[in-house]
Parts: sequence; C-alpha cells; structure tokens
Amino acid sequence: MHPGNCRMNGGGGLDGIGGGGGSESVYGTITLEDLESFSEDQLSDSGNGSLEEESETMEDEGQQDRLLRYWQDAARGHQVEVPRDMAEPIQQITSNNNGQHDRERVPFTLITHKEKCGDVLYEKRHYEKAHWACITVHEDTYEQSICYGFMKLMRYICQQNSSGTYLGMTIPILTVIRTDENHSVLSSDVTVAYYLPTEYQAQPPQPSDTEISIEEWPATIVYTRAFAGATNEVTIINEIRTMAEVLDSPAICVNGSFIVAGYTNPAAVNRQNEIWFLERP
Repeated sequence: MHPGNCRMNGGGGLDGIGGGGGSESVYGTITLEDLESFSEDQLSDSGNGSLEEESETMEDEGQQDRLLRYWQDAARGHQVEVPRDMAEPIQQITSNNNGQHDRERVPFTLITHKEKCGDVLYEKRHYEKAHWACITVHEDTYEQSICYGFMKLMRYICQQNSSGTYLGMTIPILTVIRTDENHSVLSSDVTVAYYLPTEYQAQPPQPSDTEISIEEWPATIVYTRAFAGATNEVTIINEIRTMAEVLDSPAICVNGSFIVAGYTNPAAVNRQNEIWFLERP
C-alpha cells in the first residue's frame, strides 16, 4: 500500500458528516456560484437548449474539479495526496448528502451517563450487533493509515459493491486504534469501519475491493466521551488518558484497543468526535 491519498483523521467521515454539534458541511462552502459558467445573457441566446446543456455539463465538471482541489489542498498540509480517481466519489457523496439529516446514525440505547458541573463526562451505551464494512491498513503514519482506509471505503460506498448502487453515508465513521501498554504511542496499524445502512443490514452488498471485509460485530457496551477539534496522535492519546481518569472503573474496559468515532469532516472548523472504550465481554 502506498501512502498517498487524502487525510481522514479519526475516521471523521467525508463531506460534513453531521455530529452531535450540528456542524455545517464543509462542502457547503463550495457552491455552483463559485464555479465559472455561462452568463444568463449567453444562456438566453440559445434557441435549442444546447447551450444550457453544455453549461450544466461544464458546471458539473467544474464542481468536481473544485471539490477535488479542495481535498487536495487540505491533504497537502499533512503530506498526503488525493488521487485524481477520487474526484467522482467525492462529488457523488457530496451531491447525495444535502444536509446532516440525510445521514443515518448508528442506533444505540443510552444506559446512563456521568455529569460534573453540568458537563457530561461520559455516556454508557448499548450497541446491538450489526454489519460493518471494515478495512485494516498499515501505513507509515497514523494519518496515512486513516486516509488510505477511508478512501477505500468511499469507493465501496460509491458503487464499487455488488449492488452497483450508492449505499448512503452513515455516522459515525469508526477508527479502531491500538496503543502501547502505557497508552503513550499510537500504532499506525488501524481499522476503519463503516456501518451498513439499515436497508442493507440483512444482506450487505459485497465489496469489489478484496481488502474490505463485511464483519458482524457483536452487541457491545461502550463508554463514550465527546471531544471537539483535530484528531491526531497527540489529541487521541490525551483523550484516552482523560477518559481513563473520569471512568469509575476503567479496568472493566478493553485495554490497548480503542475507537475514535468521527461525526464531522476533518476540515470542518468545529469537528465533533468521540473516544470509545469497550467493556470487556
């Protein structure tokens, strides 16, 4: 696996994957008004509609290029590249997601929560067993591993599956991370996971990419803590340590393997994330 591709820290999902804070989609800042297109006078001169059709085609192509360049510019700041063949999946997911309400959330039951001075320190949730599309990758850095895995899942969501259809985005996108015994170093070996929408849970479309597997995760008790901002090695390690401090009995949770749940685009200003600790079976 080569380290190129876009950055997706913390599995933050693409587009403006809506989190608990209702952050606006980053792609909402890239509109047709930003694109170079024909003027209204030029369009009105057309008698057979061909100019309008040509304009729409140019606008579609222009939007696709603008979206791709946006991703490429953001990724270069993290020393990764977005390949040209990602232009269509990026545009497809963008055009199919007209707001956060279109994204299905992974269902759960809230068991309890702990507060201090009005702030929620953590929530205890129950997640039912469900099918997830997963890919495990190992790149030179954590960011590259996240990126490579999510790019693969994007293609799976966008028609590279046995149904040949766009499956639809769900939130959150999960990243299973691993640490050393002291929780001071993140492994670049990560698993990125996408929850199959409800309509596909009974019969999940099979991925065209053999590196992606469909897994049935068992019912699980999860302790979650929300945090905002960037997800990188430093912030994740800090969040793991903070979560361990606020939990009443951290020993009941799996040690050395954690999950980062991403609800918003990694380029969004107010990114919404969660750190998950899994209760031991």
